[in-house]
Amino acid sequence: MPIQSVNPANGNVLRSFAPLSEDALLRKITLAQTAFAGYADVPLSHRALCMRKLAYLLEHETADLASLITAEMGKPTTQARAEIIKCASVCRYYADHAARILAPEPVDMGSSDACVRWDPLGIVLAVMPWNFPFWQVFRFLAPALMAGNVGLLKHASNVPQCGLAIEALVRRAGFPRGTFQTLLIEASQVESVLADERIAAVTLTGSEAAGRAIAAQAGWLIKKSVLELGGSDPFIVMPSADLDAAVDNAVRARCLNTGQSCIAAKRFLIADSIYDAFEARFVAGMDAMKIGDPTLESTEIGPLATAAQAEQLHAQVQTAIHAGARLLTGGHRMIGDGNYYEPTVLVGVPRDSTVYREEIFGPVAMLFRVRDIGEAIAVANDTPFGLGASVWTRDYSEQRRFAAGLQSGSVFFNAPVASDPRLPFGGVKHSGYGRELSAAGMREFLNAKTVVIAEAAQVHTPEAIQHNTKESPAADSVEHRPLLFRDFLENQIKHEK
Repeated sequence: MPIQSVNPANGNVLRSFAPLSEDALLRKITLAQTAFAGYADVPLSHRALCMRKLAYLLEHETADLASLITAEMGKPTTQARAEIIKCASVCRYYADHAARILAPEPVDMGSSDACVRWDPLGIVLAVMPWNFPFWQVFRFLAPALMAGNVGLLKHASNVPQCGLAIEALVRRAGFPRGTFQTLLIEASQVESVLADERIAAVTLTGSEAAGRAIAAQAGWLIKKSVLELGGSDPFIVMPSADLDAAVDNAVRARCLNTGQSCIAAKRFLIADSIYDAFEARFVAGMDAMKIGDPTLESTEIGPLATAAQAEQLHAQVQTAIHAGARLLTGGHRMIGDGNYYEPTVLVGVPRDSTVYREEIFGPVAMLFRVRDIGEAIAVANDTPFGLGASVWTRDYSEQRRFAAGLQSGSVFFNAPVASDPRLPFGGVKHSGYGRELSAAGMREFLNAKTVVIAEAAQVHTPEAIQHNTKESPAADSVEHRPLLFRDFLENQIKHEK
């Protein structure tokens, strides 16, 4: 079957691509292997130069690249532009900080000298989703390429043009041929790529089912894997919160990217004393969101990325209602062309229902009333997922309890959950393992290599004994070691630069 780019706002087919043949796929893997052999020795300063050029291209072509995102997956144009600018920021972050992150780390071993150096693993396969078609790729691409790895991208089948555009940008920025390639392949071909012995590791952002499949194969092959999977993030509001700010951010946190975000707020846990006021304002805020043509500057909610996504979302809403939930607003697909769905609010979703434990990927919110902080933490943790949590409270003691008690990869107080190049990003439980971004994310695909330089062994011949006792300095004199450790570190750092 062809890989198709379809405009979700009107259903028009933009472009079609034939999947790579097995021979063509093998040639690309061979090219990546050849590229890595030389790229690992490219000075870090040169990689940084290319990375800054990549940031420049993103910033100066923002409008065109954002239009491509909007056309392929329906993201409102203002949000698409923000996504491209964020990609430039992660490029600049690693260009500026890679030398610090990759620097050999000396370890005091007493009579021996030691350090830990960070070496690239090789070819990393990235299996990426459609909801942030540039950002999801760049938060892998920037640290991987700066570290000396090379990448192969299997992008989501509905955003092939975004994948090809990213490869073209990397080449135009000056990175050597083969260091980053987009593979136009079907999902069924991923298994053979990962099985190739030249692939060193894999990273996946996607569904829980996809994560299980990739993790199982990578484990069998004994290859490193990083998984960023689904989320059902709680948005908790306590009595001390600024209610106006909490409501405004709650609506936007649920509707960002038309609700198609793993870290979007999905379950809203509101303290009993302020619940009624929050519910009324939140429903009004959801009703006020502007739905329409994603190319218009005023649009806040565009179409869902695919027709299948819209159908699944509606099925989840209906399942919740049949299980006993009450619909406060929305709950229907919008009539006409495109995959539009009304902003929807559900209350009273039973905690033993199937939909309660699923990720809802679209502008649908579930509201819950909680008695106190203890119940808020219990309900927040009552999910298979553990990606992020947003908590609204100005009480310092409450902040400490939430920070310690919430089972999630991140906790944001008085702000929506967000990814940032400076902070580790990832989850616990069924939200995956490993981290992206920051130093932690860069080191996921590096070999922490221990290097120990021991004192030279002494030769115990009579002549050597006489020489050592009468003429030589102390045997443990630093100045007489075969290789000074400080010279070793200086050489390593100079090589990286």
